[in-house]
Amino acid sequence: MSAVNLTTKIAVLGGGQLGRMMLQEVSRYHLNIAILDPSLEAPAAALAYQFEQGDFKDYDTVIQFCADADVVTIEIEHVNLEALKELERQGKKVFPQPAILEIIKDKGLQKQFYQERGIPTAPFRLVEGDLADHVDFFPCMQKSRTGGYDGKGVYPLKSVGDIDNALPGPSMLEKWVEFEKEIAVIVARNETGETAVFPLVEMEFNTEANLVELLFCPSQVSSDIQQKAERLAIQIANEMGIVGLLAVEMFVTKQGEVLVNEVAPRPHNSGHHTIECCYTSQYEQHVRAILNWPLGSTELIQPAVMINLLGAKSHAGKAHYEGLEEALKHPGVYVHLYGKSKTAPYRKMGHVTVMNPSLEEAKQVARELMNHIQVVSVDNSK
Repeated sequence: MSAVNLTTKIAVLGGGQLGRMMLQEVSRYHLNIAILDPSLEAPAAALAYQFEQGDFKDYDTVIQFCADADVVTIEIEHVNLEALKELERQGKKVFPQPAILEIIKDKGLQKQFYQERGIPTAPFRLVEGDLADHVDFFPCMQKSRTGGYDGKGVYPLKSVGDIDNALPGPSMLEKWVEFEKEIAVIVARNETGETAVFPLVEMEFNTEANLVELLFCPSQVSSDIQQKAERLAIQIANEMGIVGLLAVEMFVTKQGEVLVNEVAPRPHNSGHHTIECCYTSQYEQHVRAILNWPLGSTELIQPAVMINLLGAKSHAGKAHYEGLEEALKHPGVYVHLYGKSKTAPYRKMGHVTVMNPSLEEAKQVARELMNHIQVVSVDNSK
């Protein structure tokens, strides 16, 4: 393992809330971290050692931005892969590695990766033609092979009548799974192959937006399921050889099976709570991993519930936060706002972490706060 080098320059493609929280969490190391993002108002812009406005999907922009970097990483998958491959050829450390990112960016290639290695996942089909030829596979979830995020790029196909509103372009059909819970495990892996797993979490979704609304840690699943999930996460990370973080989302079926849904090669929404409730946050852990530092302890300090603050359904415009004073009254409640000036329906605007020695009490406080906190627009313009 290499010595801890605090002069290493890290180039990050993407400056959203994940980049913002990463900068906040590692600020005590005074690392040289540069951020590239198309928006001058990106959440991470004001906190970066260096910020550059530019398109991380543009080959030349990425090459130039990373020219003097020692390590290159991402905050979002939708970046120029060819540029990352060229930077890797030049001898720069690029994590996650471009070959891995290429698989993960394409949900079809992801599924084939699991299938080829005997990793349990729901049955699937890759389709490009007429969906009417696949009605024998209904009900299923249609997923765009590339470009989907935050609940976008997914569409349920339950009957022939749904085909008219289906997603265009190449897609992957995933057989409908009768699951009992949706869970996630975040695993970190550095260059030496050391791994560390964060405590498994349960997720509760906003069904209309297909976005996580509540997250519970620790999970209430059996120790057998926890062990299966952790083993699968480590297996995938090792099979890929990834350096950095890998968030693995899974289904727990009513029969007690654990099926891999999909993965993300970066800090993830299912790990926001680690800032307060684990000895090492997922954001610091990602930086430790890509710099090949010793990985930190993932031990849980206290149970927690995380609330995603999503833009109110009918509001778009200048953001206004209602009910924050209620959150600030409670001990063990931590509010994180991402600095986005405008809200939109179901846009991720922040999160709240509720910590308590009792998970049940944390859940009760969290559900009460959800009745008070709303992200609305001042003018409600659309």
